[in-house]
Amino acid sequence: MESSSPIHPHRILVRGTNWLGDAVMTTPALLRLREKFPGTHITLLTLEKLRELWLNHPAINETISFGAGETVFAVGKRLRAGKFDVALVLPNSPRSAIEAFLAGATRRIGYARPWRNFFLTCAVAPRAVTVKIQKRSVAEIQKLVSRPSDPKPQAPKSAHQIHDYLNLAAVLGANPEPLAPQLFVTADEIEAVKKKFALEKVSNPIFGLNAGAEYGPAKRWPVDRFISVAKKIQQQTDCAWILFGGKNDSEITGQIESEAQTANLKIHNLAGKTSLRELMAVLKLCRALLTNDTGPMHLASALAVPVVAIFGSTSPELTGPIFSDGSRIIKSDAPCSPCFLRECPIDFRCMKGITVERVVDEVLGTVKRG
Repeated sequence: MESSSPIHPHRILVRGTNWLGDAVMTTPALLRLREKFPGTHITLLTLEKLRELWLNHPAINETISFGAGETVFAVGKRLRAGKFDVALVLPNSPRSAIEAFLAGATRRIGYARPWRNFFLTCAVAPRAVTVKIQKRSVAEIQKLVSRPSDPKPQAPKSAHQIHDYLNLAAVLGANPEPLAPQLFVTADEIEAVKKKFALEKVSNPIFGLNAGAEYGPAKRWPVDRFISVAKKIQQQTDCAWILFGGKNDSEITGQIESEAQTANLKIHNLAGKTSLRELMAVLKLCRALLTNDTGPMHLASALAVPVVAIFGSTSPELTGPIFSDGSRIIKSDAPCSPCFLRECPIDFRCMKGITVERVVDEVLGTVKRG
């Protein structure tokens, strides 16, 4: 453990996380870091696929990106030119700690984990309230399902992943109190996506729909229910829908688009057609986003777009948009949820227990509150 002497860094390197949702959840810690060191130059090291996320972000002065195939030694060599006083290592991987070491940062702060503590000058003990995300076995699921009357423990709000990153920033003296995640797009970016995707003439209220989830089918509410919700909400609001998703969601979005044409729904299918910045700008056009637990959910919440998020196999208490006033979480009372599995080994009750009517009410209620 390094000395507890006061830290007054001129240049801070922050090693960012590798997944979109996780990256969004680091923004409160970065904002607290900027609050503590308003004049310090803060550089974020990030995968190239996430570089656009940080454009126009007030907590960051500079990004350094690297490709998925770039070696740790090549990255470290580029970082040495930064002459960083401090490196804050947000991921828990050995590689991320080695990068900070090779960068030559005088102080290197990250969580204590096997195979990496040697490369840190301050190996921080995990928080006492941390809840480990662990997949349930089929036997555990069967046991829980057989005793549905047993009380179901809930993780405390302080167990949320946001606090892990805030706790690391607090080692540098930053305020550990949580903020809602924040991202930013410009008016010019919004106007550009309106023109590119022919949305400038859409006069109807725009709602977003994200029916996919990259992690696996256990995180996806049934597609036919999304379609039913879209029909009912359009009947009541005369809205237009924008479909979001990645290239791997083409089957799901294609099914929704086909059903929409039959039902005369106003649908704009943008799944797989936007860059990250364009996705963020289009989300800002939405009155609300109806979504599974996935990357666009985190983006929309951080952009202050009202979110209605459906959770089944995962835990909103640990990774959901619970710090945003405009977000609504929908989950069933299935005793085996969260299981953190990619596919349900039984009857998918955590998602099937969520009704169309309940989701419609939440979406309409979110819009009325706004």
